Amino acid sequence: MGARIPSQWEELTAADPAHSTWYVERFRALAAEGTDIVGEARLIDAMLGRGGRVLDAGCGPGRVGGYLHRAGHAVVGVDVDPVLIAAAEQDHPGPTWLVGDLAELDLPGRGVAADFDAIVCAGNVVTFLAPSTRAAVLAGFARHLAPTGRLVVGFGADRGYEFSEFFSDAEKAGLTVDLRLSTWDLRPFADGSDFLVAVFSRAGHRE
Repeated sequence: MGARIPSQWEELTAADPAHSTWYVERFRALAAEGTDIVGEARLIDAMLGRGGRVLDAGCGPGRVGGYLHRAGHAVVGVDVDPVLIAAAEQDHPGPTWLVGDLAELDLPGRGVAADFDAIVCAGNVVTFLAPSTRAAVLAGFARHLAPTGRLVVGFGADRGYEFSEFFSDAEKAGLTVDLRLSTWDLRPFADGSDFLVAVFSRAGHRE
């Protein structure tokens, strides 16, 4: 097996070691100001019954997973950045926060069941992946979904990952796109939209 390929986020933080701390403090400040920073989490909450199992993939400092935990869901958050995971543990106790590479996602190997009712990948996380690992990340998401679970991914245009390429990668990973939106507050996606929120199910398991 070859050497692990670092994500673009890891390359960014290696070049600027203060970046992770800046990122944590930025969202702490927004929350303190009363800014709405949990719109993504409200959408996921609306998709679930009470007590759903959620994987917050690329969870950062825990703003999405923390909200979903407080809403009554069982949350596991995974992020490659230990600084962000430490902040999640401090600011949002309750979920299971794990340092891990999404390209090597194997939660059962770490004693965590795989069958998630929802996997959320927000905050442009997929655009920070090493491009050569994108397919592996999406395949890992598909493996960790419950048969009727859903994956929700959101990211912006012009960030190095074309929407068409993303949909092709998702299809190859065994995911079926159920819904395309242009915002987390349910506005429809159209040609020319500068943001994508895509909802997927496992191929062959639509309800």
